[in-house]
Amino acid sequence: MKLKTGSFLWCLYLDKLYCLLSLRNMRALVEYFSLLDPHRHNTMNDMMFYHFLHHVTNWNRKQIMKVFHMLDWEAAGEITFDQFYVLVCLLLAHENHLEEQFIFRHSRHVFDLLDLDGEMKIGAESFRKYDFLFNIKKHELREFYRNFDITGDCQKHLNYKEFKLFTIFTMDKYQEKQKVEKKEEQKALLEKKVKGKAKEKLLNLNYSLSQVLKQMDHI
Repeated sequence: MKLKTGSFLWCLYLDKLYCLLSLRNMRALVEYFSLLDPHRHNTMNDMMFYHFLHHVTNWNRKQIMKVFHMLDWEAAGEITFDQFYVLVCLLLAHENHLEEQFIFRHSRHVFDLLDLDGEMKIGAESFRKYDFLFNIKKHELREFYRNFDITGDCQKHLNYKEFKLFTIFTMDKYQEKQKVEKKEEQKALLEKKVKGKAKEKLLNLNYSLSQVLKQMDHI
């Protein structure tokens, strides 16, 4: 998923720790939502929802309507500002590669959204259906199933306790990856700095030699 350049969402800042908007940004989002609500019902219907996401993302119609039906879990044919706010935070987290952080911080809400049948458990079908939205890695899910089975049902379904454990599992892997990338970046900067100093010393040495040669020519 990519946010289209120039859309209103580019003006919003997402806190990278909690994956939430500031109060000022939320007020701006409230005003924006009211502009998308011409009937003043404090809701957004499926048509407005489609045009909004078509304008700000590169999702196709099928993906957009999947998200709408996921948010409209009461089948009311519209979503409220609270649901819109969660969606915007998720879009910004996705754009900033903070999906793991978002799922970890809002695990209960994500679980409820993925629990399509209201059975208090989610299966592989839900993950596949919304992989474009939550970006849950399939290999991490397989690895989790292989190593954890709290309920002992040996089925590929997670209750909330297992899902919460999965978010901790993926968050740990995400943080480990960040540490490795940071070390590699620091190593690359150090090597660049060392090379720069070596080049500087070589230039100074060449300059000194040229000065010595000039002086010898005068003798």
